[in-house]
Amino acid sequence: MRRQRTARPLAATAALLAAVVLAGCGGSGSGGSAQDSSPEPAASAAAPAAGAPSAPADGSAAPGAASPGAENLASTLQFKGTTLDGAAFDGTTLAGKPTVLWFWAPWCPTCKGQAKETARVAAEYADRANVVGVAGLDRKDAMGTFVADNGLDGFPHLADESGNVWRKFAVTQQSTYVVLDATGRPTHTGVLRGGEGLADKVRELLG
Repeated sequence: MRRQRTARPLAATAALLAAVVLAGCGGSGSGGSAQDSSPEPAASAAAPAAGAPSAPADGSAAPGAASPGAENLASTLQFKGTTLDGAAFDGTTLAGKPTVLWFWAPWCPTCKGQAKETARVAAEYADRANVVGVAGLDRKDAMGTFVADNGLDGFPHLADESGNVWRKFAVTQQSTYVVLDATGRPTHTGVLRGGEGLADKVRELLG
C-alpha cells in the first residue's frame, strides 16, 4: 500500500487544508470498497466563497423543493480553473448536461478506490454527461502521476492547488462527489465508496 503523504498547506488555503486533514481520507487501503471503515465527520471549514451551492444534509436534493432561479443556477457553474494539461477551463461549458465533479487528492486511498468506477462512468456517458476531476491538496506533478497510474486520462482534471473550486462547492473532504443536473443544481454531495452508485445517480438525471 502506498504511504499516505501529508498535504503541504499553502497560506492561501490554510483553512481548507486544515478541515480536510482533520476529516481524514477515510480509507485504510487502496480498494475503497463499501466495507472500508467510514470516514470521520469532516470538521467545519471556513465559509465558502459567495455563490457556492448548498445541498441538503443527506447529500440529496429535497423532494418537492422549489428550483432556484436561472440566475442562481448559472452562478453555480461560474468558476474557472486550469486542467492538468495546462488548458483553461470554464465551468459554464458544463451547462446543458448532468455533471459529476470528483474532488480527489493524490495520496488518498479512498480516491484510488473510486478511480476505476469513475473512469468507467465517464466513458459510458461521455456523450451525455460531464465528468470532471478536481484535484487538490498536493502538487501538480503528484496529481499527474495519480491520473497516469490509475487510468484516469479519459476525462479532464483540474489542478486546483489554490483550493478555489473546492471552496466554491464547500468541499471539506477529499473523495467527495458533487453531482449536478443539467442546469447546475446540486442533486448529491458526498463520498461514494468505490464509486458505488455513481452510475445510478447519472442515469436518474438522464431520465
